Amino acid sequence: MNLAVVFHSAHGHTAHIAGHVAAGARAVPGTEVQLLQAEDVARDPSVLLPFDGIVLGSPTYLGGVSAPFKAFMDATGRMWRHQQLKGKLAAGFTVSSLPAGDKQSTLISMFTFAMQHGMVWVGNPILPEQQSGVPYDEAANRLGSWSGLMAQAGHASPADAFPPGDVKTALLFGGNFARALRRMACAAKIADPMEVLA
Repeated sequence: MNLAVVFHSAHGHTAHIAGHVAAGARAVPGTEVQLLQAEDVARDPSVLLPFDGIVLGSPTYLGGVSAPFKAFMDATGRMWRHQQLKGKLAAGFTVSSLPAGDKQSTLISMFTFAMQHGMVWVGNPILPEQQSGVPYDEAANRLGSWSGLMAQAGHASPADAFPPGDVKTALLFGGNFARALRRMACAAKIADPMEVLA
């Protein structure tokens, strides 16, 4: 199973979360992950064709994706016309410096992009751990987002900017996406008995 994490990161914070999402996915046996910068993919969106799943990542700027990430989205217009990404799995994550910061609108933008391409969206099924007594900063999905992964970056360097719970959530999120990709691959083989017999 091959998946890409396509992201833009101006100051390294979104890249830091992207790395943890990738690490969580790689922990699922049989999963290969590539980190791709949105600016590079915008120059040649066809690099996405070999991947079975694509995780999208952008900081939230003024209630939406960053300009470089939007440029990547716009660059896939020709692929949209031919529905070349149809059927691939997709998910999204975003980072801002505030707990809310209108991150939901960024995830909705990614979701709409994926739906227009005919992709299949995977949300964030992780229950917030503070409900079971885990300290807030250490809790997975402490920001309570189910449409995708949300993380909050402080003003420190990327390695020190995130509460441990957000890093934990990124790892779990990547693992969940990889397992969803595996289930989808198994279902596809069952749907095509000739593949099973081959």
